[in-house]
Amino acid sequence: MTDLGQRLRQERESKGLSLEDLQKLTKIQKRYLLGIEEGNYEVMPGKFYVRAFIKQYCEAIGLDTDAIFEEYKSDIPSTQTEDMPQQLSRVRSRKEIPQHTKGVSKAYDYLPTVLVVAGVVVVGIIIWVIAQNIVSDKNKEQANQEAPNSEVQQSNTQEETNETTAKNDNSKSEDEQSAADKKEQEKEKAAKEKAAKEKAEKEKAKKEKAEKEKKDSGKQEYKEVQKTGRSATYALSGTDAFNLEVTSTQADTWLDVKNGKGNAFFSSILKKGETKEFDLTKETEARVNIGYSPGVELKVNGKAVDLPFDSSKQVRQVVTIQYQPAEAQ
Repeated sequence: MTDLGQRLRQERESKGLSLEDLQKLTKIQKRYLLGIEEGNYEVMPGKFYVRAFIKQYCEAIGLDTDAIFEEYKSDIPSTQTEDMPQQLSRVRSRKEIPQHTKGVSKAYDYLPTVLVVAGVVVVGIIIWVIAQNIVSDKNKEQANQEAPNSEVQQSNTQEETNETTAKNDNSKSEDEQSAADKKEQEKEKAAKEKAAKEKAEKEKAKKEKAEKEKKDSGKQEYKEVQKTGRSATYALSGTDAFNLEVTSTQADTWLDVKNGKGNAFFSSILKKGETKEFDLTKETEARVNIGYSPGVELKVNGKAVDLPFDSSKQVRQVVTIQYQPAEAQ
């Protein structure tokens, strides 16, 4: 294992990321990530991929790519063009064909004639079958025309009897169906009324929550207390609620949310387009560790707040929020 591979593995494990998690973040196959950590660049599809994969690895775990390339330049191969292997010709001359295949070659010379004869035979069989079917259909038609009129009359009488029976059965079925339909309509009506009631209650609760957040956001203060390295501390006051929303809009990112005692509320991958909400009203402090800050949005009590650092310069950021309820002030 190279010094670079050991450094990368330690940084990954310190964030609680497995190779499977890193594979999801970088879209790089697990065996290539393992090759980078072990310094086994021979498993790569080409040497020109090595630097690109190492760069993506570093960005995913929040390391400064330029600093890593400079510090471990002896461990990272330089980009170079690989010679493509020449393809071997699969064309063989007549002299290279084994002598024992000459007999087979002669047999192939007769193959077109055999195929033509077989085709003529098949066409003849098809024509004969069609002719037999035509003759059979004509005989059946003649027999039907000569059938006695009594059979037709008997058939008509039987059809009338069947229609009468069917009408009686249909009358009974319609009464039964009508009762079943009425019962089903009552069930649907009750279900719709229940759904409408639940929807109204949810909308009322949502409206009350929005009004409370709006009222609190007018009084709340969110101000910077301290900033150093990649970490910053903020103070939240003037409100009786502490609700945090984290949304990733551009790419998957590692997200770790803990309280002041170190208890984790969430510690996993936050997928692109996904939003996580946390009710931290009972907490006095929350620590938010963002592995890939570009495209990540924070909201406190429904109000958007800026990240402490420029995400193009500081990919990984740690935000600590100290909360003091308004009623305690």
